[in-house]
Amino acid sequence: MIKIRNLSKRFGDLEVLRDVSVDIKKGEVIAIIGPSGTGKSTFLRCLNLLENPTSGAIYIDDIPILDKNTDVPKIRQKMGMVFQSFNLYAHLTVLENLTIGPIKLLGMKKSEANQKAAELLKLVGLAEKAYTFPDELSGGQKQRVAIARCMAMEPEILLFDEPTSALDPTMISEVLAVIRRLAREGMTMIIVTHEMEFARNTASRIFYMDEGIIYEEGTPQQIFDNPQKEKTRAFIHRIRSLNYHIASPDYDLYALQAELEAFCEKHMLSKKASDNIALISEEVLGIQSNYSNLDLSLSYSEKDGGVEMVCESEGNPVNPLEEGALEDDLGLMLIKSRSDNIEYKYENGRNILTLGVKV
Repeated sequence: MIKIRNLSKRFGDLEVLRDVSVDIKKGEVIAIIGPSGTGKSTFLRCLNLLENPTSGAIYIDDIPILDKNTDVPKIRQKMGMVFQSFNLYAHLTVLENLTIGPIKLLGMKKSEANQKAAELLKLVGLAEKAYTFPDELSGGQKQRVAIARCMAMEPEILLFDEPTSALDPTMISEVLAVIRRLAREGMTMIIVTHEMEFARNTASRIFYMDEGIIYEEGTPQQIFDNPQKEKTRAFIHRIRSLNYHIASPDYDLYALQAELEAFCEKHMLSKKASDNIALISEEVLGIQSNYSNLDLSLSYSEKDGGVEMVCESEGNPVNPLEEGALEDDLGLMLIKSRSDNIEYKYENGRNILTLGVKV
């Protein structure tokens, strides 16, 4: 239904979208997730030409919408867009907001438009608000009216640009319930959202966008349970990390410990976790045989509360935590007693020691 090839968008020297190519089938529900500022909203706005792409091609039902001979207004009628800020006409009633487009653009009779609008308001649970003005509605109600207004134009595709971001938490569920109903009815939808559980439970496919590209795509199960790329994994698990590079055995241990402590305080880790991190880092670094290009990293997952420490160093393969590898086994005992799990591997000329810190 939608075919995108080599889509790029620049704002001056800033490249927001980079060579995006993807196909979207009729009836699919695509959830687009990812950090802020990675091109998600711009991607949507390019699809209905609210932004003109710098280069590339977009086909809707095999019609090239960037072709100068294409009837763009007619193609736009196939796509409705729901914005963060509702964009309702404040001087019109809810009913009038829904009927103005069909009457003026589709040539629909007023009686027919009113009947259609009443059905749509019933669909979104707002039939009793037909003669109310937008300022008298809650944020969640306004967004449901905005969805109904899009549906009044009988679109084949709905685009949602973070439809719940401007709402209080109590109002989010009512809007998501309407979108879920549309998904069950087979509406083709592309939704930019930060509601991860909604994306997991509603979408047929997930696009994770980063650095202006679709960095990874797959089913909700693939993306949320088994992401293949590191940035996707970090985003899904809301991983916060600290990286520290050590170039010689004369590194400043106290400066490192201060950074680790600050990291723990920032992310409100427990005193037990903070103490274990400090001890493990000191013991792990104390048993290193090669400080050339040594990197210590600490990561904390907000999703599951897990803390992981990774120590990487160059050199010949040697696992310093093997039984008998150390003259003094006290350090090994301390590390093991404060770690849930320990894993060693040798990869690309680097010794990689991964420890799950007890929290």
